[in-house]
Amino acid sequence: MAGRLPPRWHQTISRNPSLAVEKIQKALLEGVSEPRAPYHVLCALTAGERAIEDGFPFERLASVAELESWRKEVNRPIYHLHKWWAQRLGSVFRTILIAACLPKGADVFNLFYQPIRLDGVVVFDPFMGSGTTIGEAHKMGARAIGRDINPVAKFIVRNALRKWSKRQILETFDTLRSDVAETLWSFYRAKVDKSNSCDVLYYFWVKMVSCPCCGKSVDLFSSRIFSKHAYASRYPDAQSLCPDCGAIHKVRYDTARAHCPECNSHYNPQGGDVEGAYAHCPSCKERFAIAKTCRNSGHPPEHRMYAKMILLPDGSKKYMVIDDFDRALYSKATRELKNRGPCYPVIPVLEGYNTNQAINYGYTHWHQMFNDRQLLCLSILADRIRAIETSEIRELFACLFSGVLEFNNMFASFKGEGTGAVRHMFAHHILKPERTPLEANIWGTPKSSGAFSTLFESRLLRALDYQENPFELQPCPVNGKLEGKKIYGLSSPIGEDIATSYAEFERNGNTLYISCGNSSKTDLPDACVDLVVTDPPFFDNVHYSQLADFFYVWLRHILRTKEFTATSTRSEDEVQQTDPEIFRKNLSAVFAECRRVLKDEGLLIFTYHHSRQEGWGAVLGAVLDAGFMISAAQPTKAEMSVAAPKQQAKQPIDIDIILVCRKRPETFKARRWTDAKMKIAVRRANDQVKRFNAVGKQMSRNDVQAILMSQVICQLSTACTAEKVDQIIQKISSHIEQTIESIYSTQTLTVKEKEEQSQLILF
Repeated sequence: MAGRLPPRWHQTISRNPSLAVEKIQKALLEGVSEPRAPYHVLCALTAGERAIEDGFPFERLASVAELESWRKEVNRPIYHLHKWWAQRLGSVFRTILIAACLPKGADVFNLFYQPIRLDGVVVFDPFMGSGTTIGEAHKMGARAIGRDINPVAKFIVRNALRKWSKRQILETFDTLRSDVAETLWSFYRAKVDKSNSCDVLYYFWVKMVSCPCCGKSVDLFSSRIFSKHAYASRYPDAQSLCPDCGAIHKVRYDTARAHCPECNSHYNPQGGDVEGAYAHCPSCKERFAIAKTCRNSGHPPEHRMYAKMILLPDGSKKYMVIDDFDRALYSKATRELKNRGPCYPVIPVLEGYNTNQAINYGYTHWHQMFNDRQLLCLSILADRIRAIETSEIRELFACLFSGVLEFNNMFASFKGEGTGAVRHMFAHHILKPERTPLEANIWGTPKSSGAFSTLFESRLLRALDYQENPFELQPCPVNGKLEGKKIYGLSSPIGEDIATSYAEFERNGNTLYISCGNSSKTDLPDACVDLVVTDPPFFDNVHYSQLADFFYVWLRHILRTKEFTATSTRSEDEVQQTDPEIFRKNLSAVFAECRRVLKDEGLLIFTYHHSRQEGWGAVLGAVLDAGFMISAAQPTKAEMSVAAPKQQAKQPIDIDIILVCRKRPETFKARRWTDAKMKIAVRRANDQVKRFNAVGKQMSRNDVQAILMSQVICQLSTACTAEKVDQIIQKISSHIEQTIESIYSTQTLTVKEKEEQSQLILF
């Protein structure tokens, strides 16, 4: 038997025989006792050309990915335990990993719904983010190594993939509830009448600025309608605030004429004193720039409470104006916060592309993004979490607490009735000051959105359930609509002791190793990795560290451990610069390290898209500088099509490109760029667009551009040196633009209804 074991097992057995026996026994027991997975399909890593370089089933995967994208936090909850940016789809990365191991010609999609095992395959993700690659590799039995330069990312993934005791977590939550919930609830109460009180779900606030001309306060309302249904055309009732007396009354959401029953005034509820970036003073009629006025004041705008939503004893909700009891309760919170002394992090907001908008409104420190009641309640909860004795459980609840922050601050807003009420502060991927913020009940009620207690259930417990019973989605047509059926038994339960060094990873035979640091420098030995599968930051995109600091300062405040000693997560080595040369240099340094640790037959696979040719040139330069060439480019479904940044684009990019790279031989000499290579790129791009069209998917112009540019740089990677990339792309730029327009404008959706339904059944 010893001769049949992999070489790394020989080392483990000789170093620690008892541990090896324990792991073998555990594996055998799992194989015998796991009722949901009676067998596994072993997927051995193959030499030669792989399926991902040939027949990647992106058009069939699109329906699965689309389903997952609509409810990512439900369908892949382990990657949504906490906010992270550009969270990629688990179904896409599962398919990538399977296709990267199988030989050319294999039926990848058929194996998607098989209990695949990638035993012995080592996968490395140098831009780990929320951990999609690591989690999907771990689910299929591969040994996964994840690294990220941002400590918040490492913290999130470590908590998502650790082995947990659900009983211990539930007991800890119950203890927290008995210790602090009543105190926190006491600051979210309202008087229904003289003798009865009830819970407050939400307080509605408005920012105020002083008119630079007359000095009077101006409410920054762009509309007097502050609440309406998410599907207003079906549920037209809305709530409006009278500009004269401040009374709340019901109006139709689209009416231009309202009558206040309290003061008998008539007004247009669609208007306010704000139009775009400017405000109009109702007292002196001065028109002034809001951001400039805030900046000149030297401090953030003041706020005024004007309404609340209460939860009545019968479970119904009611809107009420703010009264003296509400103002007195808030004043009490302000006094108690002052009496507690320094109980929250006081850390400056550093300048940057994603923070400058907040700075321009006078926000200089992170704590200024919360009001006094929020700071008080958050500090009470943070202190209690810090007192949890078990360090791992303390970290998990700190992770939950950190997730609560994005919904409980003065940058959050009201989404409306009929949906999750709180729009979190990162809905626009920047720190956009909210002119009419929403304050939610921090501990929460069963009817709350974004509260500590509700996120405990919807995020933490949901992630634990997925750990115990992971599933994949299978699209099924039901009454003319596409719905997802959960397929269990394809993976073993998730959760593992996580190694903290490569030496420990090898010594103990761990299947997970997660670290934080610059991925251009790792502790991995040469040629130890079979696959590098990652999703690097896109050139000139969201700067994660600038936004992650919002969470980091509170995690640092609670945990006070060695990994949370710096005051910011920012790093000069971060691959996210707006300068294409610096982006290329930093990305190339990481790819070069990937080349060192990758086996000769290994693949570097990463997803990418960009709306400008400059972005494609930068990424190709990084690939070539690192000693790779691109062997294939495959399109795939990207994040949810209706995400806020995509809705704002006239021609959104709904796809990512999977770029498959191989090591370039030392003897490699670049061939000359020719018209023939451009024709190959155009033909392949056209074929891929037609494959999408054949399943009823129309591609946007930017989708077509991404597909064509990926095929162009694929051909360029064997035809030029890194130094000539930009020169050639510029030379063929007009041809590229003409081809994009031609492919985009000649699309034909050829799928028929019956064919589409039969295609879905194949899924």
